[in-house]
Amino acid sequence: MKKIFAIALAAMMITVMFAGCGNSGSDDASFVIGGVGPLTGDYATYGVSVKQGAELAVKEINAAGGINGVPVELLFEDDQVDAEMAVNAYNKLMDDGMDVSLGAVTSGACIAVSEKANEDGILMITPSGSQVECIQYPNAFRICFGDPEQGVNAAKFLANNNVAKKIAIIYDKSNDYSNGIKETFVSVAPEYGLEIVSEQAFTNQSNTDFSVQLQTIAGTDAELIFLPIYAQEAAYILTQAQSAGMEHIFFGGDGMDGIVEKIGADNVSATNGLMFLTPFDTQADEQNIKFTADYQAAYNATPDQFAGDGYDAIYTIKAAAEKANVKPGDADFNEKIIAAMTEITVDGTTGTMTWTADGAPEKAAAVVVLQDGVPSPYVAK
Repeated sequence: MKKIFAIALAAMMITVMFAGCGNSGSDDASFVIGGVGPLTGDYATYGVSVKQGAELAVKEINAAGGINGVPVELLFEDDQVDAEMAVNAYNKLMDDGMDVSLGAVTSGACIAVSEKANEDGILMITPSGSQVECIQYPNAFRICFGDPEQGVNAAKFLANNNVAKKIAIIYDKSNDYSNGIKETFVSVAPEYGLEIVSEQAFTNQSNTDFSVQLQTIAGTDAELIFLPIYAQEAAYILTQAQSAGMEHIFFGGDGMDGIVEKIGADNVSATNGLMFLTPFDTQADEQNIKFTADYQAAYNATPDQFAGDGYDAIYTIKAAAEKANVKPGDADFNEKIIAAMTEITVDGTTGTMTWTADGAPEKAAAVVVLQDGVPSPYVAK
């Protein structure tokens, strides 16, 4: 009897031990998706938007029965745009049972996280990490355009629509996102008949005084000022340019999304006429109209591109899992869901997307123009 009891006890201990080792693919398992991004600090607008867009998608998917019958759980950690914090957050998410990673919201943090995700062999889909190295590994994909694509698309748009020929640039020399877009833009500008008449750099992300850069540009024959930077710094540049009486056209990349919130209601007129690249339009079609209404109802805010990126990332994971017909805990789950990424098409809020093995999305670029804080699709003159 003692021997039988000992065998039974050992079997029970083994069962309990394996029950705590993550999802098993059983009916009561959850599909855990983990994200990392700035939820506090100067760049929190990006992380909060991605998180809220992702939350809305998870809510919809669970209401419809989950992914392959498995309920989805979203976990999201704050990294304050710090690579070390991002890695620590990623490790915590793995300890919490993460099955698929949203990488990180900003590029520097995302590159650090991508190293860990590659080591673990799990699918990573960053909503908004735009630097090339964010998707350098075969398990990594993204929803947004990459920095080089934005530089090319910006030059192509300005030339094709005859917006301006003489361009000045203000960029953040200490920021990979800003450098990546700026360098590509400068390299392709001559192909599109654009002349770069001034390049003005800054290196402090907390910089609030851009008078020197603006005065230098005012002394040139620049028609347009290209701002491949984040909204935080752009808000200062636009208000100071308005105070100085500058009437240049301003143009930015997708990091400009959120500028209205950053600049505030008292200075919103400084954004009038600002154009920026974005694949997201709140009124683009019925899907985006519904997404916008649902987002406003849930968060009392208008969604930006980053919210659309987060929303689309969740639905992309769903599409890949359904194509692969897998649940967390299945044999070869990681390999199958990663392989499925190059076999799916997703009609998202940020466009219709497909992916090749390089991890970058194929989708159309668009430009919006701000007027009184409201973005509208650019209409060729």
